[in-house]
Amino acid sequence: MKLSSAFRSAVLALIAFVGLSASARADDGYVQLTIYKGGWIIGGNGGGGVLDFQGRRYSLGIGGIDYGFVFGGSRAVLRGLVHNIWRPSDVAGVYAAGGAGIVVGGGVRGIVLTNARGVVLELSGTQVGLMANADLSGLAISLH
Repeated sequence: MKLSSAFRSAVLALIAFVGLSASARADDGYVQLTIYKGGWIIGGNGGGGVLDFQGRRYSLGIGGIDYGFVFGGSRAVLRGLVHNIWRPSDVAGVYAAGGAGIVVGGGVRGIVLTNARGVVLELSGTQVGLMANADLSGLAISLH
């Protein structure tokens, strides 16, 4: 009888652990960002966007600096998935990226960014303008 009781307790503990593990997973969302970038050697970027997460929409603000070879101006509209978020505020933070490219008129852009909380943005979209860059960028996203 003791084995049966111990076995039942172990099974119940395993079920509770699996249930807690499944409910303690981070979620995904969808984001759309519009980023304006411009500069000469040192540049800046700014813009805004929207986060769709668990059926609600949240407004985002964007700002940052670029350092390296930056010349011109551009506008990028990027859309994609946001992974590993528990709550909307997890998207807020600084994302760093290095990049190089030339845009004359328009083109396609894709990028993967990660912040200190482990949130991952997988973005793709279009970029228009006249810009040449080989720089390090800091992109700060804030939740409004």
